[in-house]
Amino acid sequence: MLLPFEPEPFTPPTDRDMLPSERRQFVRTHRTCVFGYPRLHDGPAMSVVYYVPTDGDELLVSTMAGRSKALAVARDPKVSLCVLDERWPFAYLQVYADAAVERDPDLVVDVMMAVGERMSGQPVGPEARPVVQAMATEENRVVVRCRPYATFAQPPRHLHRNDQEERLTHWVSGSVPWDAPDPR
Repeated sequence: MLLPFEPEPFTPPTDRDMLPSERRQFVRTHRTCVFGYPRLHDGPAMSVVYYVPTDGDELLVSTMAGRSKALAVARDPKVSLCVLDERWPFAYLQVYADAAVERDPDLVVDVMMAVGERMSGQPVGPEARPVVQAMATEENRVVVRCRPYATFAQPPRHLHRNDQEERLTHWVSGSVPWDAPDPR
């Protein structure tokens, strides 16, 4: 089941690394990411996309079957999604995932409808479904289903004035398994 759009995304702490449960909450409540995948030549490819989380902790991305994202996933299922916070101070969370291309027409339309809601910030009514369905067919749309297995967090840091150098701190984060429990 697709999770509904969350108008108030999770705000990460600014004084410590995010707990594993907070990392999952950050991903579930945001809507945009930089989708990264390996290319045959050159460095990794990256594109900004909207994604839709599911209640099973999968992240779904709509794309056209002929686009590089779908073609690359068919070649190599390892992808990364850099989930972006849209508020300042800016935070991000890197998600490492195994991906697969899904062609189920109902799922494709469901994800496109959910992306429309995330793009506009408003519900998309059922009257839009036939239009979206026609667009999905015309554009040969598919869904990239991403199954997270690890995360890497970057806390939000911000310099409010130029005289804060002594108080601005940084720490090292690390890769954490997606389903890791919070420390006790």
